[in-house]
Amino acid sequence: METSNQRSMKSIEGTSHRETFQDTALGLVSTRSFPAIVGTADMMLKSAGVHLVGYEKIGGGYCTAIVRGGIADVRLAVESGVQTAEQFGQLVSSLVIPRPYPNLDIVLPITTRFTKLMEEGNSSRLSNQAIGLVETRGFPAMVGACDAMLKAADVHLAAYEKIGGGLCTAIIRGSVANVAVAVEAGMFEAERIGELNAVMVIPRPLDEMEQTLPLASCWIETQQPLNLPVNIKEQVAEIEVLRLPDLTKLPTKIAEVVEEVWNDE
Repeated sequence: METSNQRSMKSIEGTSHRETFQDTALGLVSTRSFPAIVGTADMMLKSAGVHLVGYEKIGGGYCTAIVRGGIADVRLAVESGVQTAEQFGQLVSSLVIPRPYPNLDIVLPITTRFTKLMEEGNSSRLSNQAIGLVETRGFPAMVGACDAMLKAADVHLAAYEKIGGGLCTAIIRGSVANVAVAVEAGMFEAERIGELNAVMVIPRPLDEMEQTLPLASCWIETQQPLNLPVNIKEQVAEIEVLRLPDLTKLPTKIAEVVEEVWNDE
């Protein structure tokens, strides 16, 4: 089933991103947890035709999801995001600006950041897999949770994120079932070692969610150019060409015989 976000993305193909964001609204929802903001952003994307610009992390565990789109869509997305953040008990604040002044886009790299994300041609071997996030207070607890998750199920550690205040989040990828099992194991290990702050499982992330999440360089695939011969003429010159002998340079008797054969044919 196609989401409203995917339909909106198709409608802007072939247009400039700067022109697309003219006369659009700006929406922001802030939480005190990285898993909470990722889950909030996922709900915002799936509830309305908005585009996820990215996250702003200002330290102390405060994270903000930034979306753009039509005024009605942004209002609906922010409302859904607020409800989701409240369910996690992590809501800090929210804001909707119907038509932000151009100066705001210049000072805050809101439009340019989204344009850069859309123009990047890199792909990931972990794309289209479920996302699991385990956030702890303290680095040892996160490392222990990572080890437990990797040993409990067939998942891959995609990256980790630090947002200040001693909070760090392990991000894993895999099938929905494996991610769910791994996150449960990571929760118990994090609580045993230190403090568990938040967890999140996203079964079917959208493309814009993929582009805004951190990813370790080992999982990024870049398109390699096709290696063709640099100079085809050099290879052709190496091929031996069969040439007919020059009859004028042959001995007289042999030349006469050859001429007779040619005349008979």
